[in-house]
Amino acid sequence: MSGKLRVAMIGAGFMGAAHSQGWRVAPHFFDLPLEPQMQVIAGRTPGAVAKAARKWGWAESATDWREVVARDDIDLIDIVTPGDSHAEIALAALEAGKHVLCEKPLANSVEEAEAMAAAAVRAAAIGIRSMVGFTYRRVPAVTYARELIASGRIGTVRQVRAAYRQDWLRDENGPMTWRLEKERAGSGALGDIGAHAIDLAEFITGLRLDRVTGTLDTIVRERPLLGEGVGLSGTASHERGTVTVDDVAVFAGRFEPVDGYSPIGSFEATRFATGRKNALTIEVSGSRGAIAFDLERLNELELIDASGSELDQGFRRILVTEAQHPYLAPWWPAGHMLGYEHGFSHQVVDLVTAIAEGTDPHPSFAEGLHVQQVLAAVEESSDHEGRWTSVG
Repeated sequence: MSGKLRVAMIGAGFMGAAHSQGWRVAPHFFDLPLEPQMQVIAGRTPGAVAKAARKWGWAESATDWREVVARDDIDLIDIVTPGDSHAEIALAALEAGKHVLCEKPLANSVEEAEAMAAAAVRAAAIGIRSMVGFTYRRVPAVTYARELIASGRIGTVRQVRAAYRQDWLRDENGPMTWRLEKERAGSGALGDIGAHAIDLAEFITGLRLDRVTGTLDTIVRERPLLGEGVGLSGTASHERGTVTVDDVAVFAGRFEPVDGYSPIGSFEATRFATGRKNALTIEVSGSRGAIAFDLERLNELELIDASGSELDQGFRRILVTEAQHPYLAPWWPAGHMLGYEHGFSHQVVDLVTAIAEGTDPHPSFAEGLHVQQVLAAVEESSDHEGRWTSVG
């Protein structure tokens, strides 16, 4: 490969803006082994995608993703479309010899994810790389938490508590969107944000969920449809559509055994947690201490060393902004905070580096498949009144 990595992005919504930020900024702060070129962005509406190209820094726009995938001047396809098209685009891109970055969750079903993971294995054999966009792994505090646990700082993991709470659906008259349609989104809070909680718990601890028990619920079952030509901030029509996904998911799980014990995890994913805007939290309790993270305070960790005196126990705050912390050396002086968007730059760094070195990036499509299997097991458990269900 030459010194350039020519990128095409399929999709131009919220995640399109976030991924564009990553591709645009990463080369200006990190010494990358390949130079990303933002070649083309594809979307369904000519005017809207052309505007996105100008705004986010893409050289050109297109409306046919198949033509984009077939182009000889594209090396990598970045997929940020709704879940119902992930499998089709990724399979076509891998078949065409393109590297692939695909937003989470990997697909809308285990069957689709299995096909994608198998295609990724075949492509890797000829040097084509693929990765799932579980971006929160690349928040420096999260990566540092993983390092602390792996080093034995809190001892043997005994229990995990993870939750992702938002409140953007709390208004029952909020309009229908594609995220509320099972055909397009695959699932609701479970797949959209619960997938992040699952991946974060497994990434930080190094453990894999083995079986789950849980329940899903749809709190508001009908919502107003948007009138023709009316945006999300406009006035909804009097007609109502049926919500076909979950609004809230609560489940427990057992991780694979460690020294004969299977640590237990508790998980929550909801878009009805009034007052919580983007509260992804995780707390890991071990035999010698515990560690906690809150995305709404993403430059911090809380750590407790339980081996000390009983008289001075309690969590202490770690500010994760030092140059020695993961990803932070190229950014700002210590104490100058990073934000949500920086994880997307770190995602670019890791993916581009893996492609240049000829190594498999993480999370892989196989890891994305595993998360999809956990989601399916939770849904199956809920369908059977909380019965314990094996993952995969």
